[in-house]
Amino acid sequence: MKVLAADGISPKGIALLQKEFEVDVRDKISAEELLSIIPEYDALLVRSASKVTAEVIGRAAKLKIIGRAGVGVDNIDIPAATAKGIIVINSPGGNTIAATEHTMAMMLALSRNIPIANETMQKGEWNRKKYVGVELRGKTLGIIGMGRIGAGVAKRAMAFDMDVIAYDPYINEERAKSLGVTIGTFGEVIEQADFITVHMPLTKETKGMISLAEMKRMKKGVRLINCARGGIIVEEDLAEAVKSGIVAGAAIDVFTSEPVGLGHPLVGVPGIILTPHLGASTVEAQIGVSIDVAEGVHAALHGEPVATAVNMAPVSREVMRVIAPYLTLAERLGGMVVGMADGAIEEVEVTYKGEIMEVSTGLLTTAVVKGMLNPILEDTVNYVNAPSLAKDRGITVTERKQKESKHYESLISVRIKAGGKELTVAGTLFGTEGRIVRINKFRVDVDPHARLLVCPHTNRPGIIGAVGTLLGRANINISGMQVGRTEIEGTNIMVLTIDHDIPGDMLEKVKAIDGIFGAKLVNFYAI
Repeated sequence: MKVLAADGISPKGIALLQKEFEVDVRDKISAEELLSIIPEYDALLVRSASKVTAEVIGRAAKLKIIGRAGVGVDNIDIPAATAKGIIVINSPGGNTIAATEHTMAMMLALSRNIPIANETMQKGEWNRKKYVGVELRGKTLGIIGMGRIGAGVAKRAMAFDMDVIAYDPYINEERAKSLGVTIGTFGEVIEQADFITVHMPLTKETKGMISLAEMKRMKKGVRLINCARGGIIVEEDLAEAVKSGIVAGAAIDVFTSEPVGLGHPLVGVPGIILTPHLGASTVEAQIGVSIDVAEGVHAALHGEPVATAVNMAPVSREVMRVIAPYLTLAERLGGMVVGMADGAIEEVEVTYKGEIMEVSTGLLTTAVVKGMLNPILEDTVNYVNAPSLAKDRGITVTERKQKESKHYESLISVRIKAGGKELTVAGTLFGTEGRIVRINKFRVDVDPHARLLVCPHTNRPGIIGAVGTLLGRANINISGMQVGRTEIEGTNIMVLTIDHDIPGDMLEKVKAIDGIFGAKLVNFYAI
């Protein structure tokens, strides 16, 4: 079998594959050349330079696996690969230490003014008094996002005798306790911390989550670090906040658009340290990611399970024919429960009723967990790593099966325990279309897509109209509506399909309407 290694894959990974396979190393390959030669290869290894487009995949007559030596897979057309049965893998853990250590390096450089002190020394200056720094010891570090990198930063910060407060709405108290951190709200973290570091994925919810308004709520002398994703901190606002003294300084490794030039708002601002996306750029990380993907390619070419697949995990054709129509529904049920949960999820129970329980449902349960974790984790969540990511966060996942289903041929129910409360959502297929048919005790018929506003309410005139009027005044269009009843007399639930995001203050206004028991926005674009 033949393997194509493009984009400067570390020799350590290549050497592993050369023991059994013919490996063709092309460090700099043009798009045209890749298109021309890809039909020859059984496996392809890339970093970020090569674009594995649908056209490339279409020409790949023998390709079984694409390995990305790194985390991001934006340069690979995953739907096209999946449709053709090609496994796509990445290396989600290979650069964790590198990113963690870079965050600490940025924090230390920021606290002790190292870059500017070095720069002026190189010019022959001696400015001891001008560049007096601050110590980490005794300071409070606020961590926004407690995935693997956030947890690693917390561990190292505590070694510096820092107090750590973290915001992660989906980490439970047991996990937080094991890490030795205090869990707070987003507001508590930004108001109490002396240093704030971001470790969240870039989603519609996190984009711009730290703007000038949030910076004005922070401590005088706060310092910000972002080695996660560009766009979480509003760059123009950060520049203004540092210039005006609202923020003492910042260290930024990632940007909304890369590379950046002289016209970027953060370039040339005193007090802001910039690095060109170096978070994963260590010798060890590059070796680590190359070995990770090489091992994955080796397994795939031998027909063995692959541990870091970002698309479909291997399933027999017979089982796949049965469960394939349910996969999207299962993910959406997971997204629905996490969107409606109050607090960190502790337990997940997936129950299969009717015909669907006759086959292996493990992949469907994984799909539920994937849909549940995908909107909330910085890490890439896939069909392989979803169970371990849930376990890492202290979430217990169980399956149940029942032969009888009173009203449907097959029914999937997802029950979670979160914040001491239970929540159940159930769905089925109408033909090939997935539908949510129950939310707790409410009977509904909801198409799980786009954005849903879910509002339990008292069953009396005027409430639905009040919500519609409020959204209409804010130019938020309602494209669909479903009202469900429950066994409890006098209570209903409305589920509105809306075309625009709802700001947090607007959601609070909906909750404040007399007769509304609560309001939750479920955004399926994040799944």
